[in-house]
Amino acid sequence: MMMRTSIQRVQRWWALAIAVFALDWVTKQGIEANLYYGQEIPLLPFFDLTLRYNTGAAFSFLAEAGGWQRWFFSLIAMAVVIGISWRLSKIGHTHKLEALSLTLIMSGAIGNLHDRLSYGHVIDFIQVHWQSTWYFPAFNIADSAITVGVVLMLAEGLFQKNPKGKQNDD
Repeated sequence: MMMRTSIQRVQRWWALAIAVFALDWVTKQGIEANLYYGQEIPLLPFFDLTLRYNTGAAFSFLAEAGGWQRWFFSLIAMAVVIGISWRLSKIGHTHKLEALSLTLIMSGAIGNLHDRLSYGHVIDFIQVHWQSTWYFPAFNIADSAITVGVVLMLAEGLFQKNPKGKQNDD
């Protein structure tokens, strides 16, 4: 009975993770099919669609490392997915905001893991900038999900009220 309950706790969160992954995958495929590398399509004065490849991590960290980083970041993503799945099995019904934030992080990890394993790089296509002077590194839906998940987790930690001495863990 314990195993079934843990699986049920995780199922709804995995369904959300798969939906976010699917959105990430579809948008990346659409950009790849319609833009050439480096092309920029302005949509708003501060927002372009573009096609970029990132062999590194956030902000192209280790992008020029020679190839080993593909496997390093893939292993990290796999560990994150396993760890978050385990945590979701423990808290899936009781800590919904934490579960949501972890699910978003996990879905982003899955999206970028898919790219690394399939293509050897992550497909990025969202570019935010200020006029023509400052450009934020291009990113994707998976990166956005990770960012929103981290922000939700931080907000929960900052604003959650716990009675003194009570633990917030199962």
